[in-house]
Amino acid sequence: MSGKEKAISAIKELNELKKELDFFTGLKKDLEDIVKLKELGEEEEILKKEIEKLEQKIKKEEFKVFLSEKYDKGSAILSVYAGSGGQDAQDWAAMLLRMYQRYCSLKGFEVKLLDKSFGEAGGSEGRAGIKSASLEVKGSYAYGFLKNETGIHRLVRISPFSAKKLRHTSFASVEVLPEIKKEDEVEINPDDLRVDFYRASGPGGQYVNKRESSVRITHLPTKIVVSCQSERLQGSNKKKAMQMLLAKLYRLQEKEREKKIKEMKKDSVSASWGNQIRSYVLHPYKMVKDLRTGIETSNVEEVLEGKIAEFIDAGIKI
Repeated sequence: MSGKEKAISAIKELNELKKELDFFTGLKKDLEDIVKLKELGEEEEILKKEIEKLEQKIKKEEFKVFLSEKYDKGSAILSVYAGSGGQDAQDWAAMLLRMYQRYCSLKGFEVKLLDKSFGEAGGSEGRAGIKSASLEVKGSYAYGFLKNETGIHRLVRISPFSAKKLRHTSFASVEVLPEIKKEDEVEINPDDLRVDFYRASGPGGQYVNKRESSVRITHLPTKIVVSCQSERLQGSNKKKAMQMLLAKLYRLQEKEREKKIKEMKKDSVSASWGNQIRSYVLHPYKMVKDLRTGIETSNVEEVLEGKIAEFIDAGIKI
C-alpha cells in the first residue's frame, strides 16, 4: 500500500470513529434533555414521544453491536455462481445478481461489476443468464451486512426455457468476501501466480473492447482463479483481480486454522439439493423463506427487486 493510500485509509478510519463519537455524544444529550423535561413536569405524552424517538435512534445503530469482527466495517466482494439446473440456473444467477445490485443501491452502497461470465441464450425470449459474476461493494459496513448471504439460494418456478411449461428447481451459490487491502495479511509468492490477459466478451461473443485488457490470475498452489474486466486499463484490472485473490486466500487461510485442507474439501458445499440457506418459490405459490432465521414473505417480486433488508438484518443477529 502506497503512502497516499495509507493516508486516505487513516482519514477514512478517523472519520468513522468521529461519527461514532458524535452519535454517543448526541445520545447522551438527548437523554439529559428528557430528564430535564421530566424534572420540569412536562406532560407524560410528550415525554413518551421523546423516549420513542430516542429508542428509534438507538435501534437504527444497534446492528453495530453485531458487526464487530475484523472486516465488518469495510467493503466487500460479492460473487454469484450458477449451480445445477442448466440455463435455468444461469438465468437464476442473473436474477440474484440484479437483486443484490438493487439492494446495494437502496442501501447507499457503491457497486461496481468486476467480472461477468455469460451463459447461453435460450427460451422464447432468447435471454442469456450468467455462469458467474463478481461485484465490488463499497460502503460503511458493506461486508458486515452482506457476509451472511454466503450460501446456496434455491429457486422453484415454471421454467421460461421449457416448451411444456414445466416446473423447475434451480440453484445458485453466493460468496461474500471482505476487501483485503493489507498485503501483509496474506503471503503470496509471485512465482505461484499465472497471469493471463484476454478480451472481455458479452453474449453471443460480442467483444466489449478490442484490446486484451481483462485479467485472469491463477494461484497455482490452491487452483484459485480470479478475473476482472471492469477497467479500461490492464494494470487497473490486475490490481482489482489481486484484491479478489487476497480476499479468497485470506478466507482459505482462516479456514485452515480450524481444519486441514483435506477436511475442507470433504465438507465443501455443492450448489444443489439440501444445502440451501434461502428458498424462493414462484410456483405453485409465492414464498421466500430463509431456512436459518425462519423469516419469510409472500411478496417475492419486492424481494427480487432488492428489498431484502428484513432477511439481511435478521441474519446479522444469528
